[in-house]
Amino acid sequence: MYGLVNKAIQDMICECHGEKIWEIIKSKAGYEDIDFFIGMDGYPDEVTYSLVAAACDVLNMPAPEILQAFGEYWVNYTAKEGYGDLLDSAGNSLPQFVENLDNLHARVGLSFSQLRPPSFECEHTSEQSLDLHYQSTRQGLAPMVIGLLHGLGKRFHTKVDITQKSFRDQGDSQDTFTIKYTDSDSDDQE
Repeated sequence: MYGLVNKAIQDMICECHGEKIWEIIKSKAGYEDIDFFIGMDGYPDEVTYSLVAAACDVLNMPAPEILQAFGEYWVNYTAKEGYGDLLDSAGNSLPQFVENLDNLHARVGLSFSQLRPPSFECEHTSEQSLDLHYQSTRQGLAPMVIGLLHGLGKRFHTKVDITQKSFRDQGDSQDTFTIKYTDSDSDDQE
């Protein structure tokens, strides 16, 4: 994964738990010699997985909880790190943005040549719900997708209710999420 991901993990841990905890996590993961992650450099996936595993131990939290929090954090983080215009170009509503995730990753791939993005396919099931089919070469990141969807809900002022209905780690061919959404602005008018 790119250093931008590891740097975001560092920033989230430092913001939520302090720099001392980050140093403990980094040391426990075996990366105490790394002073900082370079956003545009590629790092082995194992670095990211080790940081998450160490965070689980140090914070006494399960990996899905950390990954979900990270997914939600990632939405605002990338906007602050100079990718806001790119995010804006992907859509102005939650369903539009989710439909354009593969296109967004294709554009990101122009800057990150070694990017191995996941694939997302939307299936609209009603006026305010859709099924999101997620496929990735990486294992165990479905909770991060749930967090991303919550973060996007906040970005678009949209209430989201997410239910995972197929699980790759339980033998399904992909992870599938049912997303029910309501524009918060429409609630104010009722």
